[in-house]
Amino acid sequence: MAHSTPFSDVQLGAQGRLVIPAALRKALNLSQGDHLVARQVGDSLVLERREAIESRLWAMFKEIPPEVSLVDELVAERSAAAQTENKA
Repeated sequence: MAHSTPFSDVQLGAQGRLVIPAALRKALNLSQGDHLVARQVGDSLVLERREAIESRLWAMFKEIPPEVSLVDELVAERSAAAQTENKA
């Protein structure tokens, strides 16, 4: 089932404050006191819940087997790169 995304014109206020319009707050189930993370994507400002970011990160790494150490892989890659740089 497709749904339309509410669009609203907003104006940046004093000290860079931005009011999220009621229709968007309702559509996103946002309440006073909710914490959002702001980030820049190209020329856009993206606001999202920390929980959404955490879920996305867990999904990205869920396929990595427990016996694989990303830290060990990173250290090995950096060591190899350092050796290559020292030879140059």
